[in-house]
Amino acid sequence: MARIAGVDLPNKHVNIALTYIYGIGRSSADAICEKTKIDPNRMMNDLTQDEVADLRAIIDGEFKVEGRLRTEIGLNIKRLMDIGCYRGLRHRKGLPVRGQRTRTNSRTRKGKKKTVAGKKK
Repeated sequence: MARIAGVDLPNKHVNIALTYIYGIGRSSADAICEKTKIDPNRMMNDLTQDEVADLRAIIDGEFKVEGRLRTEIGLNIKRLMDIGCYRGLRHRKGLPVRGQRTRTNSRTRKGKKKTVAGKKK
């Protein structure tokens, strides 16, 4: 089992296994395979130590992944909240940030329903 950027990668095709690293999606994984000249359809366990080292070198050198990326995203959100912009206020209140409707949906951000007494006639 290969370990890259602190993540144990499963025995799947290389381009799929690389997506288990936070910050690497399908297109980034394909680009990494292209740069290292590794066939994306090979299995992770079939790679040699040199090929794994090549993958590790490219990911560490050219991509911001895992802890560094999480830290940067967290700091960006904190900055928005500190300056008090609209997006920061939405983050602070736990509401959707990107303009979605909140009257009916957005249960993921708002949490479980809180029943409010109905209006009497």
